Amino acid sequence: MIVWLIFINLAGFAVCAVDKYKAIKGKWRIPERSIFGISIIGGSVGVYSALLLFRHKIRYRRFMVGVPIIIFVQACVFAYIALKT
Repeated sequence: MIVWLIFINLAGFAVCAVDKYKAIKGKWRIPERSIFGISIIGGSVGVYSALLLFRHKIRYRRFMVGVPIIIFVQACVFAYIALKT
């Protein structure tokens, strides 16, 4: 589980970094649903960190509110699972 979270968060961080680079260069972009998909499957902290670090998509409310909501829900699920076992 920990290895997966490390991997997917690094991948989410990298995807946002690549998307920012492509935005600057005017090249083909990574779809927003892919970024949200990575967030939902566990990469939300990596995605959010990259968004803030690279100042990427910070004007989009769906990212600045949506990703933290995903982080909160994931933290609640993790806490529930941890307390249940």
